[in-house]
Amino acid sequence: MKKNLVRVLGGLAALLVVIQLVPVGRDHTNPPVKVEPAWTSPDVRALAVRACFDCHSNETKWPWYSNVAPISWVVSHHVDEGRHELNFSEWDRPQKHAKDAEEELREGEMPMKGYVALHAEAKLTDAEKKQLGDAFVAMFGSGEAH
Repeated sequence: MKKNLVRVLGGLAALLVVIQLVPVGRDHTNPPVKVEPAWTSPDVRALAVRACFDCHSNETKWPWYSNVAPISWVVSHHVDEGRHELNFSEWDRPQKHAKDAEEELREGEMPMKGYVALHAEAKLTDAEKKQLGDAFVAMFGSGEAH
């Protein structure tokens, strides 16, 4: 029994080493910032930087664990998807999901709970959520049907 456990653990350790060689999700470069939206204030931009920019801009801060497979695959996928949905660094292209930003913030969908668990600075108070949400509506409109 103990011999089998050692073999299984050794096999898992070897697998973890081997998957480090798979380059999926390892492009941790940030494209240049092109154009940002017209922020309503520097404070609103600072809130967005804290809570949104790692996934929704070209200014991602890549944590150490984003270099370790298979976690790197998940992190890179989230950043790629986030930049595709809404990118505060590429306001020169259409941002069709910008109108949904306030609703997702208000409903607690953003920032993602898993992200906030690892990045305490992204946790917004109710007042900060309201400030950022109100600014998003002023800047982008609202996706919510009234």
